[in-house]
Amino acid sequence: MEVIESLLIGNYKIIQDTSLYRFTSDSVLLARFPKAKKGERVADFCAGSGIVGLHFFAENEGVEQVTLFEMQPQLAEMSRRTVALNGLAETFTVENCRLQEIPASYTERFSLILCNPPYERGGFEKADGRKALCRKELSLTLQELIGAAKRCLKFGGRFALVHRADRLSELLCALHAEGLEPKRMQLVAGKPSAKPYAVLVEAVKGGKAGIEVLPVKVNA
Repeated sequence: MEVIESLLIGNYKIIQDTSLYRFTSDSVLLARFPKAKKGERVADFCAGSGIVGLHFFAENEGVEQVTLFEMQPQLAEMSRRTVALNGLAETFTVENCRLQEIPASYTERFSLILCNPPYERGGFEKADGRKALCRKELSLTLQELIGAAKRCLKFGGRFALVHRADRLSELLCALHAEGLEPKRMQLVAGKPSAKPYAVLVEAVKGGKAGIEVLPVKVNA
């Protein structure tokens, strides 16, 4: 069943389907992690219902354009209707395609790419197929994700994503290997005394070595 929910920012609203994968607090944390620069051209990879791109746009001034990339047709169509609902058709574009097949016209186009990717491994057997594609590495590997970001970012552009904390070493190494240098990092925990379960990372295409490690974010 579809529902229209308030974004709790201005008058923005988002369409959600209760039978599909719904956005979590990780998406909101990611949308608030980087800050927009003037004239920012933004891509939201693995956009789902469009929450990250929409939330980032609503929180920041200076965003020139936002493109949502989502491979599942039903979610991409829902994002298009959310864009229309908010009167953002002149600013937002929705592309229904796999990240491995992004059109060449998007090469080196974006100054910022945001992504809350599928980052779980295993446990596919009993999962709903549409939800599993959002959560698990069934159709997109970490290496393919980073490769797509590298191709679509301008030199000096930023790639911000949220991922599992226990895959931090793999993530940082993969980014560095593709010339996306990690520059900011923040671990996320459910409470002050808990072990972090997620990590936010911002990398820069062609950036110099050196990373700012922020205090742990408590997502209570």
